Amino acid sequence: MLLFRWLILLLLLGAAVSFAFYAGTGEPRFRRFGLLTLKWTVLSALGFFVVLVLERIA
Repeated sequence: MLLFRWLILLLLLGAAVSFAFYAGTGEPRFRRFGLLTLKWTVLSALGFFVVLVLERIA
């Protein structure tokens, strides 16, 4: 479980770095990569927390 938390944190950090590169350079590929990383990170985190809630219920 700790591994998943660190993975989500690192992916969020990667998205933030990508947005910082976009802000610095203005290249749209960094924005696109940041949004893609952020989208899948949020979906993964939601799935992870749904599994935790379902474990508590069962």
